[in-house]
Amino acid sequence: MTDQTDANWAAENPGVETVYAAVCDLNGAFRGKRVPASAVGKVQSGGLRMPLSVAAVDIWGEDIEGSELVFETGDADGICEATGRGILPMPWADKPTVMMPLWLAEEDGAPFLGDPRRALADVVVRYAARNLTPVVATELEFYLVDLATGTPLPPRSPVTGKRLDSDGVLSLDELEHFSGFLNGVYDACKAQGIQADAAIAENGAGQFEINMMHVNDPLRAADDAALFKKLVRGVARKHGFAATFMAKPYGNRAGSGFHVHFSLLDEHGVNVFDNGGEEGSSALLNGVAGLLATMAQNTLTFAPHENSYRRLMPGAHAPSAVAWGYENRTAAIRIPGGSTKARRIEHRVAGADANPYLVLASVLGGALIGIERDMQPAPAISGDAYSMDLPQLPMDWSAAIAAFETGELVTEIYSGRLQQMLAGCKRQEYTRFKRQVTDFEYHSYLETV
Repeated sequence: MTDQTDANWAAENPGVETVYAAVCDLNGAFRGKRVPASAVGKVQSGGLRMPLSVAAVDIWGEDIEGSELVFETGDADGICEATGRGILPMPWADKPTVMMPLWLAEEDGAPFLGDPRRALADVVVRYAARNLTPVVATELEFYLVDLATGTPLPPRSPVTGKRLDSDGVLSLDELEHFSGFLNGVYDACKAQGIQADAAIAENGAGQFEINMMHVNDPLRAADDAALFKKLVRGVARKHGFAATFMAKPYGNRAGSGFHVHFSLLDEHGVNVFDNGGEEGSSALLNGVAGLLATMAQNTLTFAPHENSYRRLMPGAHAPSAVAWGYENRTAAIRIPGGSTKARRIEHRVAGADANPYLVLASVLGGALIGIERDMQPAPAISGDAYSMDLPQLPMDWSAAIAAFETGELVTEIYSGRLQQMLAGCKRQEYTRFKRQVTDFEYHSYLETV
């Protein structure tokens, strides 16, 4: 479906009764309103309003204590503007339903700098000023789970009825057995204009990965990832499963990552990372250096939740060190092989639980800092990064919050408002998690210590 502001839209689409008008918050969750189909024209033309604070609520949807967006400003409304993505069908819904992606603006029409999509848009504008266009592809991993017992279990095969109990990496049988679900995902992607590519059974019971095609619009790439996460959960429910993008839903199985591949085209459409050789151009090395310099400060955008740090552990098939290498999946930054014309950078730090807009803003923003400053990276590593003495990412949530809140390079990517909002949001969530006592703690300590 394409953008339509015509008030006759409802008449032209008589089967659609429900429209979800939604903005994306800091946690990557869509929040908004359900409106009748007759209101499509109003929403598309900017007639819908929501509190600006909706972008900054915590994971439970609660206001951030002490936020200036709430009491100091009277919890003022902002303007909801259409992102240009259009009106998107939700084929997994019970009745014909559509969704309208929006982003927030101030009362005077200025972009609301606390909107995560605006943060990425600002980075894209900076690339355009240098006549550079990022070409981006994403890879998202997720688990299908059975929640019948209240805690996640691997799903049962729709073909055999048996519960998955092994890490069937690249299993064709699993792809075939869950083809009904996967077909539903691809159909929903097609309906929403998401260019989904290959699907694989990943390294976990019920874990899958679906890759997206490269696009020369980072905002569209982030839109695709955010919309993809929502549609996967919807399609899974329709097929009798649940789907989770938690970074580490099982302590003893592989985590779920969100890998980003990108290259840069100049005004002539030439890949500036390609110098004809395997090592890549000076621009590629500059970009790598910028990513390494900003990685620790931006870890909170790659690993935004308590559960995220169960994935970022040495030896857990996720990067824990600030390092890079050629064709090395133990490093945080990998330079894939293949044709030099497709020379690109792969950023492997983010978990699937991260906000796609913030992930791409941090990745592209970090690389741009390296290019602008002509930074040079440390030597590429070869071999097992986990066994080397290398600078480490923040290994816990609290340290990542502090690094983002005080990071000098963070302010070269994000507005002061978003930096403050995200740090405040995560500190509130951290405090609440630390007040919870788990069943495992009772089991270990209650009558022992």
